[in-house]
Amino acid sequence: MSEPEQPPRPGGDAPAGGDRPAALNVKISDDELKGRYTNLLRITHTSEEFILDFINLVPPQGVVTARLVTSPGHLKRIIGALQTNLKRYEDTFGSIREAPDPNEGQQVH
Repeated sequence: MSEPEQPPRPGGDAPAGGDRPAALNVKISDDELKGRYTNLLRITHTSEEFILDFINLVPPQGVVTARLVTSPGHLKRIIGALQTNLKRYEDTFGSIREAPDPNEGQQVH
C-alpha cells in the first residue's frame, strides 16, 4: 500500500527526504531570458533581509545590473542549492579555480 501523494510545497522546494519537487510552471520575459553579466557582488543586510547587488564593474565605475532582496532563511537555502550545484558541476567537469580579486586592496563603493 503506497502513501498518499503530498501536494507541492510553496516555493517548489523539495520535501524532507530529498524527493524532487513537482515541476513548476515559471514564466520569464524575453528581457529577463537574456540574463545580465556580473563580475562583482556587493552584499548588505539588516536583521530582516539580505540585499545582493550584482554589479558589472568596468573601472573606474560599476553598474548594478540586478538586485536580489531576500530573507535570511531563504538566503541560507539559496546558498545550500548553490553548494549542491557547484559540487555537481565540479564532479562532472573538474575543479574550478577561484578567480583572483580584481580589486585587491581597493575599496569599492
